[in-house]
Amino acid sequence: MKPNIIEFKVSGEYALFSDPVNRMGGEKISYQVPTYEALKGIASSIYWKPTIIWIIDKVRILKPIQSESRGVRPINYDGASGTSKPLNTLSVYTYLRDVEYQVQAHFEWNMNRPELAKDRDENKHHNIAKRCVNKGGRRDVFLGTRECQAYVEPCVFGEGEGAYDDYGDFPLGMMFHGFTYPDENSEKKFVSRFWNAVMTDGVIEFIRPEECSIVREISQYEPKVFSSEKNNMTFLDEINLEAEFGGDVYELDK
Repeated sequence: MKPNIIEFKVSGEYALFSDPVNRMGGEKISYQVPTYEALKGIASSIYWKPTIIWIIDKVRILKPIQSESRGVRPINYDGASGTSKPLNTLSVYTYLRDVEYQVQAHFEWNMNRPELAKDRDENKHHNIAKRCVNKGGRRDVFLGTRECQAYVEPCVFGEGEGAYDDYGDFPLGMMFHGFTYPDENSEKKFVSRFWNAVMTDGVIEFIRPEECSIVREISQYEPKVFSSEKNNMTFLDEINLEAEFGGDVYELDK
């Protein structure tokens, strides 16, 4: 087992995990299960620094998969019929309802950020991450979209009963896996990834991002460079973290 693993349970009243490509028409339809990118976002909301990259190992579906369609009125601020009055259009969003998942994840160093090499202290980041799990996360946690508020608490992956424990294989077809950002690859490309997912007895074991064979390049740009001189990130991040969570906190420049 990897030494820097965190395990947590995330739950919420609604969830919406969709392929960003399918959102262009205004309708949003959720996948049946969370995507790798959505779970990576939850792990980053619990604790994140540019020194690390969260790798999602697996997710366990605890409650039966249920969906619910709701009519919403997204506001078009371009105006209606040449007037300055906003145009309200009706869209139908299909959410997952009453969801609960167990997640296992670990972090790895972002080797594409050599300016943060001094911050690669595994014990420090792992201890902070575990404390953040116990606190329910450092930032707001949501399941796919902002309106789907979620709650995080520590757990032991695999404990308790799940709705699909003895279900066998459940092929989910080709799904959106996640994004690879320019600071996460040597070519500095922004890439979307896809994969063929299978749930086995309620558990989805994710392949690593570099193992996805179906990729699409979106753009290419230079990522922001972090440094204590330019951003003052080190001092402020560590002081705020110590004040909020307590415990041993080390400065980046030590």
